[in-house]
Amino acid sequence: MLTTDNRPEWHMVDLATIDLGAADVPVYGTLSAEQIAYQIEDSGSKMAVAENAEQMAKFLEIRDRCPGLEHLIQIEGPCAEGVLPLAEVVDSGLSGESEDLFWQRAAKVEAEDILTLIYTSGTTGNPKGVTLTHENLVQNVLPSAERAPVVNEDFCLEFLPLCHVFERMLGYLYMYKSVTKAYCSVYHVGDLIATIKPTVFASVPRIYEKVYDKVVEKVNSAPAPRRALFNWALGAGRKAYPKRLAGQQGGGISHALADKIVLSKVREALGGRVKYCISGGAPLPLFVNEFFHSIGIQILEGYGLTETSPVIAVNGMGGGMTRLGTVGKPISNVEVKIAEDGELCVRGPSVMKGYWNLPEKTAEVFDADGFFLTGDIAELDDDGFVRITDRKKDIIVTAGGKNIAPQPIEAELKRSPLVDNAVIIGDRRPYLVVMLSPNTEELEVWAKAQGIEYASTEEITRHPKAAEAFSKVVEATNEGLARYEQIKKHVVLPLMLSIDDGTLTPTLKVKRRVVEKQYTDLIEGMYEGT
Repeated sequence: MLTTDNRPEWHMVDLATIDLGAADVPVYGTLSAEQIAYQIEDSGSKMAVAENAEQMAKFLEIRDRCPGLEHLIQIEGPCAEGVLPLAEVVDSGLSGESEDLFWQRAAKVEAEDILTLIYTSGTTGNPKGVTLTHENLVQNVLPSAERAPVVNEDFCLEFLPLCHVFERMLGYLYMYKSVTKAYCSVYHVGDLIATIKPTVFASVPRIYEKVYDKVVEKVNSAPAPRRALFNWALGAGRKAYPKRLAGQQGGGISHALADKIVLSKVREALGGRVKYCISGGAPLPLFVNEFFHSIGIQILEGYGLTETSPVIAVNGMGGGMTRLGTVGKPISNVEVKIAEDGELCVRGPSVMKGYWNLPEKTAEVFDADGFFLTGDIAELDDDGFVRITDRKKDIIVTAGGKNIAPQPIEAELKRSPLVDNAVIIGDRRPYLVVMLSPNTEELEVWAKAQGIEYASTEEITRHPKAAEAFSKVVEATNEGLARYEQIKKHVVLPLMLSIDDGTLTPTLKVKRRVVEKQYTDLIEGMYEGT
């Protein structure tokens, strides 16, 4: 079992483990001791490697309840009794005898051997251990490298949690291509990216959204002439990028001028060397993708699941290999189909072996032809590009029998800089309501501009002017929706959703069920009298 923030030792321990023919279980540092105990007992883990004393304390707390846990290893800081420093373990393996034993063990590893167990966070019940083999990961790295052509000269930044299969697969891809890597956490990427100056990095959509929000905020607060200049330059970039995607020359002299005096300066916020970015883990709003392409940074949006190692489809570099609004074409060694109910199904060598010790759950997610059922609703266009429209389980069926996909509506609400997240409710209800999570930083800037005095962010959300502003956001969104899709009521939450309060995953996806449970009273209040 391995729990540590992004750092070289993560890969050191991971590679050592799997080369010896063992399997590892990556664990988010945000998990509680109780959650860790379940995964230890379920997986049969015999060793735990933790980053520091704070993380190791969780293992020490549960050690007596996990008799199979034989060894505790800590990467940095003073170690408690019974805990070995990683450096000491490394030193013990430097003898010639140990090296010979290592290569003997490594030679016995087979393609179908289990490489890792990754526990997926379920909305109900205990998480399931996804069993991925060496073959699964290798057969995902190789075709993914065709779409994301990193080269030896690239400098890649890893800031998504390495225990997430998306960043982990990319880590293997970077090593396969012998690129230089820098490590940091998702919490610090905003402060470090301009200094690190990566040529390639991958992120979840929320990071790209935050970059977009900051640029919009800066532009909106600028004098009118500068706003006009930026909008002209962005317009030139917007006209140019479709030609680039088609493999043609850019937008001529006007775009070259716009790029030189404006757009290149925007790219400097990301270090100024980015050739392209990769997006995965959740749908990327189209307007955000268009913005990045307009400033001269191509985002390769992709799609996958832990169960598929993870990439199923991804846009690529080169003429005709990217289509905005889609997650690209399936990678070369997987086969996809759309079921009668619209669910995307996939088959190929990167699909998991199954759920650990759960044969019935495994059987539920495979059809008779061996296709894995992704749980996502999708469309496949004539050119083979995949468009994900919603999660099958997230589809809202109103009391009136209308099927509504919440994610596109939530994405539209989040276009407002005041809204950090939006969670739509309405399944088996007479109408849709939404909980708006405020962008506290933007809200405070807005409040000062409005002359609102406040002692806390929560106080701002209760101000009549703020109530009016959020109402306008909802009203503007409703204008583009069918009557049955429109939001009838809304509430503004006092605080942002966060990883710390359990409402966001470590990759910044909303835990819909957790939010619904946490704010049950607010939800029911919006349906009183119906």
